[in-house]
Amino acid sequence: SLTNKYFDMDFQIIEKATQKHTLIIPLYTQELENNLGTILNQFGLPSSILQDFKGGIDETLIIYTSAQTLTEKIVLLGLGEHTKQDVLKNTIRLLINKQKEKVGQDIVLDLNYILKKDTKVGLLVEMCVNGALLATYNIAKFKKEDKPVQFPQTIAQVAIRKGEILANTQKRVFDLVNLPANHLNALQLAEFITESGKIHNFNVKILHLDEIKALGMGGLIAINQGSDIPPTFIIMEYKSESQITKKVGLVGKGVTFDTGGISIKPSEGMWQMKCDMAGAAAVIGAVEATARLQLPVHLIGIIPATDNMINGKAIYPGSIVKTYSGLTIEIEDTDAEGRVILADGLAYMKKNFEPDVMIDLATLTGACVIALGYQAAGLFTNNDNLANQLFSIGEQVGERVWRLPLWDEYEKQIKSDMADVKNLGGRPAGSITAAKFLEKFTDKHPAWAHLDIAGVAFTDNPYSTARSATAYGVRLLVEYLSQNV
Repeated sequence: SLTNKYFDMDFQIIEKATQKHTLIIPLYTQELENNLGTILNQFGLPSSILQDFKGGIDETLIIYTSAQTLTEKIVLLGLGEHTKQDVLKNTIRLLINKQKEKVGQDIVLDLNYILKKDTKVGLLVEMCVNGALLATYNIAKFKKEDKPVQFPQTIAQVAIRKGEILANTQKRVFDLVNLPANHLNALQLAEFITESGKIHNFNVKILHLDEIKALGMGGLIAINQGSDIPPTFIIMEYKSESQITKKVGLVGKGVTFDTGGISIKPSEGMWQMKCDMAGAAAVIGAVEATARLQLPVHLIGIIPATDNMINGKAIYPGSIVKTYSGLTIEIEDTDAEGRVILADGLAYMKKNFEPDVMIDLATLTGACVIALGYQAAGLFTNNDNLANQLFSIGEQVGERVWRLPLWDEYEKQIKSDMADVKNLGGRPAGSITAAKFLEKFTDKHPAWAHLDIAGVAFTDNPYSTARSATAYGVRLLVEYLSQNV
């Protein structure tokens, strides 16, 4: 169950309500009739309600009760036929986001009707807390407000804390990805991470242009050539004081704005390219949340950060650059820039940290959107165990992945006559050839996975009027770390 106060939410586990409240009851369609009969009898409500409520996803029915009870109104909340916890999270989020005035200030959430023998109660509670807090996010950062917007709050203990931490972290990731590029460049991103490290107790090291050049990070330097703002190479490190069972490395694409360079993008929709650092934002969120949750892991996050701009110094198509790994890249298309900077990030991670598991996230290819739409990230790995773990966790938390092949036959598409590899493999299997490109810079790491999040990081959604950030990857990564360390 759950209690709430506006905006600054106060979550509690309660056995019995002691003050006036709105009672929210989530229900699945499969068991609707039996459960609803019990609810109707408990509150003396007519069975005719069954005609008005079918339990579909996001369907709600508000019932006003007699003045003699503490329950002033009941909100029946449909979950459809799905039993996945992320459906509960999303319906709670949508209800509170869209109907905050109707549900009121004090809320009790009754989970008894959706508990099953194999239900993880903690995960249910965490999802409710997470959804309720995410409902308070306001994308309108730059609009003048006459008065603060008020939102209701929600529920529950270990799960409450985890849900709160994840939601607050996700909202910070929303901000990072939603911010326009004139408010977030590579230097400002480094400042944000440095401040986060101080607050949440993880180490941050920032490499600036001279150090980047000295280390021979030719991929990052090449993409940054057309910019007036120098790049940064950001290293975050959290090391638990508890017994550590695993070292995990995360690498995120940090292109703060992508014009496409000389291979320039069409102007229509280019404003959305502020989201091209969503992979970096997911890594930041995962490191921050892991530190706050004090998970027993050694976690390293690396972000090569730059924008991809055009001036007289911008890298030409056909140029050849030497990367940190020593491998050379033929830049066939300057709009295939993310993989070029990730090449330096992956090679640096492998050489300097030797993690047990290495995962990179990037809004990398439109081809992945063509393949999977906006429902799942593309997953590329040669490690079956890692693939199965990420798939299973993605289903649990509602951040789905779908595995695509990494067969050696695709390598011929990125073969260069003049360099070790070229950065574009043509239109066929574009997301796969991009992953094959990245694989070359992992030094044959046995447990590496690439997540192409182009279709899931920045989408149309019911929580804002414009396309906006989803914070995809934060829950997936944190839950992976929670279950595998």
